[in-house]
Amino acid sequence: MYLNTVQIIGFIGKDPERRQVQGKDAVYTVFSVATQRSWKNAQGEWQTRTEWHRVVAWNRQGELALVRLRSGDHVHVQGRLVSSTYDKQYGKGKKPTVVKQTFWQVRANSIRKLNRAQSQPGSAAVGAEASGPSDNGDGVPF
Repeated sequence: MYLNTVQIIGFIGKDPERRQVQGKDAVYTVFSVATQRSWKNAQGEWQTRTEWHRVVAWNRQGELALVRLRSGDHVHVQGRLVSSTYDKQYGKGKKPTVVKQTFWQVRANSIRKLNRAQSQPGSAAVGAEASGPSDNGDGVPF
């Protein structure tokens, strides 16, 4: 058995962007979601760390995200974790260094835009603005 599932509840960092696969007609939408983690350190002081998650939405879901989501929106994203590897060239001259780099992103299966009233710390992330998936069955509930 295998399981690759991710759920993120956070705030969109900047407006979603439309991208195109190089050399193809395929388009997708990319945006980042910030989540925070808080803890007390050894001295009893609160520490906070913000993590940024790159989210990719394809097809109709990507089109809807592009139109309906904006920077600062509170969202719940469900999807799977996907890695991509590419070659990054450092230096100039006859022998530049080529390093394989890997980055992780969330391939969205569903995206819910949450009510701003539930954006306050300590409140439950229930009662999304959307009622359910769209009528074409693509799992886009907003």
